[in-house]
Amino acid sequence: MRVEIWSDIACPWCYVGKARFEKALAAFPHRDDVEVVHRSFELDPSRAKGDSGLVIPMLAKKYGMSEEQAQEAERNLGVNASSEGLDYLTEGRDHGSTFDMHRLLHFAKEQGRQDALLGLLYRANFAEERSVFDDDERLVELAVAAGLDADEARAVLADPSRYADDVRTDEREAAELGANGVPFFVLDRKYGVSGAQPADVFTQALEQAWGSRSPLTTLADGGDGDACGPDGCAVPQAAGDDA
Repeated sequence: MRVEIWSDIACPWCYVGKARFEKALAAFPHRDDVEVVHRSFELDPSRAKGDSGLVIPMLAKKYGMSEEQAQEAERNLGVNASSEGLDYLTEGRDHGSTFDMHRLLHFAKEQGRQDALLGLLYRANFAEERSVFDDDERLVELAVAAGLDADEARAVLADPSRYADDVRTDEREAAELGANGVPFFVLDRKYGVSGAQPADVFTQALEQAWGSRSPLTTLADGGDGDACGPDGCAVPQAAGDDA
């Protein structure tokens, strides 16, 4: 069985959703027969390389909130990440174009190192102080840590056309499947799961998709699954807050 996951490195719910899905997959009896493929989805495909900035002011502007409220939202996201055993910096993070990272992930896929590189990119973006945006040598370092050749990774980053069509193809397929936010999980092109659902929802999806031959059916359409879309990411509520 194949599970395709559309995600963006800039999406905190993709970071959390990956951990939740992997928890479900680890307990799935047929896990050794499941192929996981990561697909590209840019939350802001129009963003130019070099156009980066701090997350907190961006959140405040996007959601029409104060920077104090944006900081609280980041702290709540940190709680969600921590509950999955993930580190998360709630201050000082930046954001920018992820196009080059997606191109590099397609290169890593050819080398059988895609999942390893994605995990490192997520951690570098959400849990480490050094930026992954507009710093090709930082991306090369992460590629090497994932088991890729430094010179080959550097060559991919130096040529904007390398794997660009692969990124755009993934994004077109996401639109065709009805995905307008990420993370978006597709199991054998039969079932879709939208958002960073709890692990038990992923368990249900894996069980239903195993051996099933029905058309793509959305099992969870983001109602309770936090996700990121072109207009922004779901803002987690503090304990006791109204949804």
